[in-house]
Amino acid sequence: MSESHSEKDLQREITELEGRSATAARLFDIRRIIGGLFVVYGVIVTLAGLTASDADIDKAAGVNINLWTGVGMLLLGLFFLAWLKLRPAAPAPPGAEPEHDERAE
Repeated sequence: MSESHSEKDLQREITELEGRSATAARLFDIRRIIGGLFVVYGVIVTLAGLTASDADIDKAAGVNINLWTGVGMLLLGLFFLAWLKLRPAAPAPPGAEPEHDERAE
């Protein structure tokens, strides 16, 4: 009887670890990192563009380059975050073994 009890504990522990692994995979999805960085830098550059002086704009041939670049970065960052929201990373199917590289041994 203790053998079946330990098998149940082992199965429960495996299920719990699979859940943690899927959560970590979603947390560190590259789209979240790229989108977040572009949004943060986009806000900073957009604010620099909004506070640009006439001399700064004249240096860029009359174009408020910080404003346009910041807005572009914001849009790209929001695109990545929307993509993440609309198409979340699918968790690995239960029982799927990670690929093992025999050369590493």
